[in-house]
Amino acid sequence: MRIAVILAILILLGTFAPPDLPQRERQYAGTIAFEPVPLDRTDPARRTVGKLRYLGGWSVRSDDPRFGGLSALDVAADGIIAASDAGWLIRMPLPGQSGRVAIQALAKGRKQDRDAESMVVHDGQAWIGLERANAVWRYSLTDGRREAAAEPAKMRGWRGNSGAEAMLRLADGRFLIFSEGSDDAANSAALLFDGDPAEPDIAAIAFRYRPPAGYRITDAALLPDGRMIALNRRFRMSEGVSVRVTLSDLSGIAAAKTLTGTEIAAFAAPLTVDNFEGISVTRERGGAVVWIVSDDNYNPLLQRTLLMKFALED
Repeated sequence: MRIAVILAILILLGTFAPPDLPQRERQYAGTIAFEPVPLDRTDPARRTVGKLRYLGGWSVRSDDPRFGGLSALDVAADGIIAASDAGWLIRMPLPGQSGRVAIQALAKGRKQDRDAESMVVHDGQAWIGLERANAVWRYSLTDGRREAAAEPAKMRGWRGNSGAEAMLRLADGRFLIFSEGSDDAANSAALLFDGDPAEPDIAAIAFRYRPPAGYRITDAALLPDGRMIALNRRFRMSEGVSVRVTLSDLSGIAAAKTLTGTEIAAFAAPLTVDNFEGISVTRERGGAVVWIVSDDNYNPLLQRTLLMKFALED
């Protein structure tokens, strides 16, 4: 019971990190280890959960103390980029590839000024969504320089610990950004931007997102067919963390409308599940592959950084 209480506090209050950690400029070896994990700890042969077929999963560790708190994810053939809610942009190899971890600071200052929760990577750039600040920053992945930053007017009223929780870029260059919302609200706020949200004065329309009852959206990604796949998380003292994966048709988004989704997978014990906060989609052999990562809240005694890979069988 004590562990469950501590875990609940960590999830409700957000990421824990030693106060001096963001200020360190030391060099680390940057080693990384991927330890395989089963989909179901009571049935190691299990390979499916809903419409997701398990391709592999790993508990990920690094000797760099800045590694952890992963809240957003982008996977590509040449490696992984993740954003940490302690203010780091983290690059690492794919499981089975050689390489080391490379970590750069998104910005100096207080955690609440660089609390990254969502990310879009496209054409050599990374857009980072920050809660608390309710801002969007755009970075060059070539030189690490911040190119643009904005605090969109329609995000200013979002609660401090729920802003910019999920973000995706549509094929035409528009962006969707979702507030995490709250446990007592059926819907959460969302915005459709007419262009780059890191540029000031980009027009946006407000709509609502309805997660599964009792859940909150923690990240979303675009599928090759234009639909949205989303992570929705819940914590209960009686069950711990559970996650619902949903698919949404984005073609009908309009001002003041509510976007809903269809549940395709449910994660709860005894499945391997943790504080899933990042999702990315790649393609293999013509099919969509879904990657999910968890935020360990910089608390390795109780939580893990899990990276899990699935084929979408839709």
